[in-house]
Parts: sequence; structure tokens; C-alpha cells
Amino acid sequence: MTFPATPTPFQRRDLRLADLERDRSGSLLQLYAWMQLARTGDNRILDLFRQGLIRGTVTGGQGNESLICPLALLADKSVDVVSFSHRGFGGHLIWSGHLGDHLAQYFANSGSPTKAREGNIHHGDPAARSLPMISHLGIMLSNVIGAVDSQRRAGRPAVGFAFFGDGSSSTGDVHESLNLASVLGVPVVFVIENNKYAYSTPVCEQFVSPNLFERARGYGMEGFALDCHDPEHVLRTLGAAIDRARTTARPVLVEAHTFRLRGHAAYDTCDYMKPGEAEAILAEDPLPRWRATLAAAGLGAQLDAIDAQVRDFVESSIKAAMALPPITPEGMLEELFAPEAPALPWLPSLNSQPSTLNSSELSTLNSQPSTGEALTLAQAINRALRKILAERPESLVLGQDIGTYGGAFKVTEGLLKDFGRPRVLSTPLCESASTGYAIGLASIGHRPIEEFQFADFATDATTQLVLNAATYHFRAGQKVPLVLRFPCGGGLTFGSFHSQELESALLSFPGLKALYPSTPQDAFNALLAAYEDDNPVIVFEHKGLYRRGKHPVQWDPNYRAVWQPRHVRTGDFATIVTYGEMVLHCADACQYFQDEYETTFDLFDLRALSPLKLDAIKASVARTGRLVIVHEGRKTHGFGAELVARLTEEHWGQLKAAPLRIAAMDIPVPFAPELEAAYRPSKDKIIDAIAAWMG
Repeated sequence: MTFPATPTPFQRRDLRLADLERDRSGSLLQLYAWMQLARTGDNRILDLFRQGLIRGTVTGGQGNESLICPLALLADKSVDVVSFSHRGFGGHLIWSGHLGDHLAQYFANSGSPTKAREGNIHHGDPAARSLPMISHLGIMLSNVIGAVDSQRRAGRPAVGFAFFGDGSSSTGDVHESLNLASVLGVPVVFVIENNKYAYSTPVCEQFVSPNLFERARGYGMEGFALDCHDPEHVLRTLGAAIDRARTTARPVLVEAHTFRLRGHAAYDTCDYMKPGEAEAILAEDPLPRWRATLAAAGLGAQLDAIDAQVRDFVESSIKAAMALPPITPEGMLEELFAPEAPALPWLPSLNSQPSTLNSSELSTLNSQPSTGEALTLAQAINRALRKILAERPESLVLGQDIGTYGGAFKVTEGLLKDFGRPRVLSTPLCESASTGYAIGLASIGHRPIEEFQFADFATDATTQLVLNAATYHFRAGQKVPLVLRFPCGGGLTFGSFHSQELESALLSFPGLKALYPSTPQDAFNALLAAYEDDNPVIVFEHKGLYRRGKHPVQWDPNYRAVWQPRHVRTGDFATIVTYGEMVLHCADACQYFQDEYETTFDLFDLRALSPLKLDAIKASVARTGRLVIVHEGRKTHGFGAELVARLTEEHWGQLKAAPLRIAAMDIPVPFAPELEAAYRPSKDKIIDAIAAWMG
């Protein structure tokens, strides 16, 4: 069904300060029309919710129009980036789409931009650089920083707009993001929507300083307060600030004193307010006051005409949106991940110097057999990173201490010297903001690779990883090509905070892919395969394997095979499935049983932990009738439990013995070598456990 034609006042979505000088009355009427559309739409959405026609709840933007609408009109929507908050309905209307599209999101029907997979306020338009917010307030600021930086790196004069409330200004992500934007010099206009309440908590119970904009001084950026009573004043003030940010490429912090007329959401009774407080706020409502000012200036007839157009447009759009068919569940599972991307045109070599090769030389190189080189796993990863940086201009590597120092484990050593800071970026200590920044880069056109010093520190970025990046394609249809390098695992006497195996915890959340190489060749291949994937991919790198000997590594045209298990050894007695450092221990154990007992095992290196590709292993289990799972993580709630379930549920009746799981103890990783040796699996423990299981 088609939506009604868009009335003339809403066919123009841009307003510049020059327009205001050239035609003040016309510009103010344009602004008023959008504010009235936003208000009327919000009010009708609330009515429909109370009638049971809209599910969930609604958080209206009534009172916030004098901030949101001027800013959205001022933005250059051909290049700029925005992430609206839950009070940004008017901004969504101006930025992109038809009113009917936005209403369909609230009705959660087949016209919903998110295919009704996300709540009514959690939508945007990633293709138009309107990044959909998640409920964890403050998280989206760093996404905007990354997206704007991606635009700037491509030569586009973009500015970003990131909204957050007085309440969320207390979160760590806000601090991390403000500092990161200032350090990197990314022009984002950060807007604090200060409506005096964080849900039910007044600002007097949140802050000592009454002026939130003064925090800007600590970040070395401009900051000012903005009174949102007068929309024309807001328009002029924000227009000048946006122009400064665009010209200077510096961020700005704006504390907008705005209004919340209807509580936090539809269910909010506001009984926490003092007597008369709600009425006093309603009396300050900018929209009717400004309408009266415009009418007094002789624009009453035009205002009446706009109001009539708004009413008709809203009602006809509601009727059309409500008539859309219900949503169906088809495609949900298939669209968890972005579709498989085509292979990139890599040079068939471990080494890459594409800028020095002409087409004839490239053709010659392609026809030559690849020569191998003995490398450690750490060197293989470094070589893969070099190849990516040399051949792919959209790539960059970021993380803490990865520049001059070369990373905590020297895996990025020499990259800064050879590729420069814009491509090899040491970040401040801000795992969440750095990851959000990488997500923003990936959402626009770059393909970042983020190194964590230790996998354990990724817990500081959990929300960005599992609730933002992992869900992006499912809820918004947006590709997020992002590689996350996790140095993990124990055995090096690093203790609980530097030795975790996090695959079970992180991969219980859908939407993340994961590779766990155990050889230098697989590590090289894994980086290439992960890089060209259009989804967030974690590459687990066991620290104990970084320098455990050198092994041959060569250009492998079948590098994508790393997404399938590797058949390490052939045997008949049982099927052993493992990954990471445990592959080495299991291979040694298999050799022991062959030498001592003439008993052989089918050994598989899983390699890809998500998505699981288990067909070859299932066939092996069906043949041997026995299954052993070995992993370094803890047994309870461990990854092995999922593998056992997947591998036996179809062949339970054919099993000759109960499956065996060998894993770490259910305790934090201890520090002392003697304690850590008791905690985690080893060759001898694997042999003992399998021997006891064999009887």
C-alpha cells in the first residue's frame, strides 16, 4: 500500500542560516511545520498506544521539538551522521523516510523499517547514516564518532550529532566518548538533552555542579548551555555551532535545557514530582508559546493552514500504516548474519607491495607458485595485518599500545612505522568507546581491526559487542565488518584477569562470528577470512601459541576453509573435538594412545566456533560411536556442553558410550604455576581422563 503524498511543507528537509536571512518568515514557518508534525504525531502515537493498537510502550518527544527539529533541519543529510535518542521522533521524520514508515515501526507490522524486530524507538536509517539507538544510554556516542571519522577519512566534510540525557551523562561511555572525540579531533556535536529528570531522578540528586556543559573544558572542547524556549534562537545558535565544528573539525558539547512534558514514557504517572511541578513544566511548552509569537507577527493564516495540513497528513498516514499486513517470522534466522561476502582480490603472496606493481607484474605474480616461510603464530598474524593494510585502503588497526610499542604481545610491531598513525591507531584506555568507534567506522565503509590487550578486557565492551554490533544486521539490516582480536588463554601465570577463555560467554549471544586458530597457517588465514566477512568476527588468539615454535606459512588460496573444522588425525575408537592450544595437547595424547595401546582417534580442530560447521564431525561420531570434547574453558556452562548437544542429539542411539568432556576446573584462573597447572587441561590430564573413560 502506498502512503499519502507528502504535503509541500514537508518536502523540504533542510534549512540553513542563509535561508533564515533571506526569507525569515518562510524559514520559521518551515520549522514550525516540522515541529507541529512531530508534536501531532507523538500525541496520536500516545492515543493509539492507549487504545491498544501500539505494543510495548512509547516515550514521547513532546516538548523536545524546539531542539530536535532545528538541529535536524540544519544537518547536511547528504554526509552527516546522527543517532537520535528516544525523544527524537521529529528528527527521524526530518532525516529520512515517510511519516508512514515511522508509524509502521510503532505498529510493528510489515512496513516496519526494522521488520518489527526492534522496539518502536530503536530504529534509524543506517543507509542515510542515522544510527539506530540501543537502550543502553551513552553507548551510541562512540558509534557516531567512528561513523563521522569514516566520512572524514573519505574526504567528506561530515559532522556528527549524538544525543544523550542528563541521566546518561553520568555513564562511563559518555566520558570515554567525549575524550576519544577530542583526542582524535572528530567533529561531533554532543547534545545533552537536560530536561531535569532521569526517569524519576531529578538533576539535584545526580550532580553537584549544575552546569553539565562545563565538563567540556576537561576534554579540551567548546561547551555551552542552550535555552530551548525560543526555536529561532536554537536554530541560530546551533547553526553557528555546527558551522564551527565543520570548519575546525573539533567536537562541541551542548547542554540543551529542554522539556519533558509527559513523563519518561506512557506508563509514567509522574507521582514523584512536587505538587504543581508538572503543571509548571506544561506552562513552559515552547510550541504553543512560539506559535502565538508567530501569529502575533502576522502569520496566523499560514499557521492555520499548516495545522490543517498536519492533521490531515497524520490521520491519512495512520490509516495507511495501520492497513499494512502483519509481520511474519520468515527470514529471522537467515538474516541473523549478513550474507556471505565475495572474496577480496588478494595478491597471492605473504608479502604485499601493491603500490609498486603494474598490471603486467601483478599478472606474473599471480601465475607464480607461492613460497612458504617459517613463522611463529604471532609473526603470521603480523604478516596478515601487513597484507591487509597494504592491499586494502579501507582497513585500519586500532587498540591500546599497538603503535610504537607494538602491542602487549608485539603482534603489531612495526606497523605504525610502515603505515602511519591514521591507519595504525593507539587509542586511549577506553575499551567500550574504542569498540563503539570501530562499529561506527564499520557501519559507513571502513573495515577496522581492533586488538584488545587481553581478551579479559573485552568485558568492558560487552554491551558494544553483544548487544550492538552482534544485533546490528538482524535489527537494522546493516553490515558491520569488524575484526576483534582477543589474546586469550592461560598457562602463562597471568592470573584471573589476564587468562580467561570467553568463547562460551560471548557466543551465547547471537550475531557474533568467531575463529580460533591453533597453527600459524590457520592464524594467517583466519585474519584474511575474518577481515573480508561482513559481520563482527572475534579471532581468539591463544597467548601460549604466539611463540611456540615456527611452522611453515604460505599464501593459501583456500584460506576460507578456516571456517570449517580441520581433520588433524584419523582414527576409529572415538572422535575428539577441540580447538586452540588444546589441539596440541590432544594431538600428543592421540600419539600416546597409538604408541602405547594401538588405539586411534579421529581428531578435529574446530577452528570456527561460530557459526558451527559440524557435518564432518557428525559423520565421524556416527562412525566411531564415541565422542570426547576438550577445551580450556571451565566445564560448567562451557562450550563443550553445546558441542555435545549438537553432535549427539541426532545419533544418541548409536553411541557406544556417554560423551566425555575434559575442561578446566569451575574456579577463577589461579595465579601460581602449580595451581594453574591443576586448574587447566594438559596432555597428561587428557590421557588420564580418556583412559579412565575407556575403562
